[in-house]
Amino acid sequence: MPEGRPAIPAELRRRVLVEAGHRCAVPTCRQHPVDIEHIDDWAKVKKYEFENLIALCPTCHRRKGSGPDQIDRKALRQYKANLAVLNSRYSDLERRLIETYANIFRTGKADPANPPVMPLGTGSWLHLMYLVQDGYLMQVPWRGGQAVFNGVPALEAYRLTPAGAEFVQRWAAAQPLDPGGEEA
Repeated sequence: MPEGRPAIPAELRRRVLVEAGHRCAVPTCRQHPVDIEHIDDWAKVKKYEFENLIALCPTCHRRKGSGPDQIDRKALRQYKANLAVLNSRYSDLERRLIETYANIFRTGKADPANPPVMPLGTGSWLHLMYLVQDGYLMQVPWRGGQAVFNGVPALEAYRLTPAGAEFVQRWAAAQPLDPGGEEA
């Protein structure tokens, strides 16, 4: 902490860390450990406000800036806004599924136009119901091997819809997730 700057209040620090799941807020990173960083620099604002703080790993913090290949303030604000949408709407399993699909698309293991089917344990629909209700995910027949217990299949299968693939790509690219939302 630079000399003369007060420490971030513990409760505010905790809120920012919880918002990001104690991981880097950049969706294609998600590394830990993280530091709490200002979106608009401390030198400019000289105060701590939740809306202006974000959790970043050391690598993403070094990439913060306005030059080529850097993470600009507009992107940081959108990452923070998208965290609010995801955290207020989707379960942990739904967020992990979004992250998994984003990584699959980013690494080229699958094309967003043809997302892979994800096998999950029977009863997963309850944990995925908001992605399903929002039209981003659908249950599909599982074509792989199947264990059956007392007549109940052990696996269910899910696949992103075209709207779901677009949602995942917007999240990974720091675009607004809220269909009516403005870019920050």
